Amino acid sequence: MTTRYRVEYALKTHRRDQLIEWIKGLLAVPFVLHSQPTVNYQESGDALKVVAADTQQRYAEIMRDVGGLITDHIRHYAGNHPGKSKLKLLVPSVGTFFTELHLEEAFKYQDSRRFISRRRFVAPSFNDIRLILNSAQLLGLVRSSEVELVTFDGDVTLYDDGACLTPENPVIPQILRLLHQDRKVGIVTAAGYSEAPKYYERLYGLLDAVYDSSTLSPAQKEGIIVMGGESNFLFRFDPSSDCRLVYVPRSQWLLEEMRAWNDNDIKELLDLAESALRTCAANLNLPAGVLRKDRAVGVYPVNGVRISREQLEETVLAVQNAVERSAVGSRLPFCAFNGGNDVFVDIGDKSWGVRCCQQYFGKGQPIAPSKTLHIGDQFLSAGANDFKARLASTTAWIASPSETVDLLDELEAAVNP
Repeated sequence: MTTRYRVEYALKTHRRDQLIEWIKGLLAVPFVLHSQPTVNYQESGDALKVVAADTQQRYAEIMRDVGGLITDHIRHYAGNHPGKSKLKLLVPSVGTFFTELHLEEAFKYQDSRRFISRRRFVAPSFNDIRLILNSAQLLGLVRSSEVELVTFDGDVTLYDDGACLTPENPVIPQILRLLHQDRKVGIVTAAGYSEAPKYYERLYGLLDAVYDSSTLSPAQKEGIIVMGGESNFLFRFDPSSDCRLVYVPRSQWLLEEMRAWNDNDIKELLDLAESALRTCAANLNLPAGVLRKDRAVGVYPVNGVRISREQLEETVLAVQNAVERSAVGSRLPFCAFNGGNDVFVDIGDKSWGVRCCQQYFGKGQPIAPSKTLHIGDQFLSAGANDFKARLASTTAWIASPSETVDLLDELEAAVNP
């Protein structure tokens, strides 16, 4: 008989971030002990302020201790010490940190905006902790080194899902500011087009703004690139092109490890993924067609229908499982992800895409992960294509284009307090 644990593990863990869930559990204790849900706001205003101050202190102490565990985790693996760090024992799925996280300070900042410690009925949430981690990461970046490269996902990060980056988008001035500060910008997207005009259609507002800018130097304008198909197609800014972009041959930017990816393996992996996609589509009776590209294959809805989230996730997990268990899946990196209303399998993933941006701009000395920030909306452990970027850079997990704007403002404030 299938146990409840197995059911919950199979169905839910791919939609959770274990570090965030663990921190939620830690903060739940002072919330339960110090919240006053039966006290009337109007009658006990001063008493509630005292409780809120005490709760804030307890929350801050916990975040300080978690920050200390992260620092210990970094030092443990940097020093090649035996065994696992204490944090790794507590949160087995925790990955690599490239900078320290100033969690206590970040909590106080977010608490001043979200009033987390004043809440009596709603405990610190997933989104509270996600935003605290983002703020802590920005502080860690600017205090440990200079931010040299910022990479962005496309849909839901720079513009709404399925939309385009139009001229009135408020993120455009923010990106122009990054370029003006001599920072490099990479748009690392799952959109796998091999022609520049396709990317211009999606990004024309930003590309035209860079082209029209009278304050950016020619060198600064060349500080923006587009990496398509996760890590498969690179385009650089070129003012002489009608679509502002020109294709960069792979020979000029491939990482050394990527040169070992041979065409036979690529074909074999895509064939296997396509077969698994067709089987899953038939099994779930999906109203979807199959699209095969140069470096990707996927299923997409037909006749304007929407595919349910559960069907999309089932397809991602089924295809990922099939490819991972194959011999070619162990030789060649790939990414199976839920695009919101489609499922695609790409050769490579965003960790390779970010690393390619680091190498391209590094001119022989790649930009370090501790000097790179990747901003995206998909960081769940399966079916989310920003997740692998954590292997190559520091990251910020946002939930909407407006959060991206807020985050870049926060970065500017951290750099120039």
